[in-house]
Amino acid sequence: MEGLDFTIEEASIEEIQQAFGEGRLTARKLVDFYLHQIETLNPVLRGVIEVNPDAQQLADESDREKERSKMGGRLVELGELHGIPVLLKDTIGTNDKLNTTAGSYALLGSKVSRDARVVERLRKAGAIILGKASLSNGISFVLSVEFQMAGFDEANEENKIQQKTKEKYLLRVNSRNINPYVPSGTPCGSSSGSAISVAANMVLVALGTETHSSIICPSDHNSVVGLKPTVGLTSRAGVIPMTPRWDTVGPIGRTVADAVCVLDVIAGLDPRDEATIEGAKFIPEGGYKQFLNQNGLKGKRLGIVRHPFVEKIHDAAELAAFETHIDTCRKRAAEVVDNLKIDDVETILEPNHSGEVSIMMAEFKAAINIYLKELVDSPVRSLADIIAFNESNPELEKLTEYDQHTFIAAEKTDGLGEHEKAILEKLENLSCNGFEKLMKENELDAIVVPGSRACPIFAIGGYPAITVPAGYATDGMPFGICFGGLKGSEPKLIEISYAFEKATKVRRPPPLGGS
Repeated sequence: MEGLDFTIEEASIEEIQQAFGEGRLTARKLVDFYLHQIETLNPVLRGVIEVNPDAQQLADESDREKERSKMGGRLVELGELHGIPVLLKDTIGTNDKLNTTAGSYALLGSKVSRDARVVERLRKAGAIILGKASLSNGISFVLSVEFQMAGFDEANEENKIQQKTKEKYLLRVNSRNINPYVPSGTPCGSSSGSAISVAANMVLVALGTETHSSIICPSDHNSVVGLKPTVGLTSRAGVIPMTPRWDTVGPIGRTVADAVCVLDVIAGLDPRDEATIEGAKFIPEGGYKQFLNQNGLKGKRLGIVRHPFVEKIHDAAELAAFETHIDTCRKRAAEVVDNLKIDDVETILEPNHSGEVSIMMAEFKAAINIYLKELVDSPVRSLADIIAFNESNPELEKLTEYDQHTFIAAEKTDGLGEHEKAILEKLENLSCNGFEKLMKENELDAIVVPGSRACPIFAIGGYPAITVPAGYATDGMPFGICFGGLKGSEPKLIEISYAFEKATKVRRPPPLGGS
């Protein structure tokens, strides 16, 4: 499917904005394209939980704003994402006709008082909120019931997408979301709906959230770029929380440049989120797009930690690709420091052993109770209410398939006591004496690891990471390569990942019809 004379599928933000400026594409055509993709592909992939019933109206208004900006012979500058459709993970609150449920019937119909801060920033930049992305079941606290969008048909002779504005747009289904490359493979992580939708060209870019691996893992498994920012770089205000000390909101796109365009918009100080007071200090003057440098690997010191990350590669194609990619980095004038070790890495990588899970449960209870009490309207007001709802609706919430033992365990916690404080001290020491020591002693700009295997390291320290498509296994399953660094090192990670992407050009769209 095309715009006026512009192929939308796999197009970048820069290419779409250029097409807007040249009159070869309109925001309405762009939104209609993605609605058509959702209508065609989402019944199988289930990456989208709900479509914004106002999406086409917002697109029309965006086109009118573009026309008004050209009147009088002077061009008025529009927002950085003007006319760009964005999907949001269904934990990110919107004060509009969309629900915010984290995939749970218990929160269906709840009402937030205002947009999440990242949504406010997107709207101010001119982005069109296309809808909400589904969550997978691969995260401890999400007893997610997957949803499927419905409510569009091609009614007229021009085959245009028409909205049934008086019908519900939310359709519950009884299946998980699906990896568009290998249907039997896992989409991985609770931001999988965002990654699936971007990969399958059901949207241009999306937002996800990560506590442990929920941006990096699904991006890795669905052949897209996922950017996990330093905790506090982006506001979590208005987002359903899991563990506030580790939660972060980040972009998912098909290219590093697209992800960075979104990061530039959503990063920043927010009085409603104390973590951004420190996080905002890392934001460079002039933003992050200035680091999209094709020579960004030159002179960078990259650390390779083979144990246990490379050792855990079981697919021959992935192992060969990783070694080839490291050689590419060398050829691009990066200095590769090989065979490094992170102290106590086995402890860090086992969340139950490290104590990470204990902190997650204790903080989740407190954080979710605060979130629920602040809602304007909600069927539930506490974690205990959610547990009771699930027990009263076992078939609806599929308790035989997804039990709520984790919810119950979290409900039994009582905040951060001496035991939890001792765990936090242990985790801080593991980070300081492990990853940070490695980075500083070897003067590294980033470590390079295959897949999402290092996510626990980035999680407990609040460190940033970017994953970029790196290849496809013998069965067609995508895998990525991940660049991680110290807090605030996004500029270096962007330079490295962008240069790597340009040098390798690995990503290919999934083998799907519908466009």
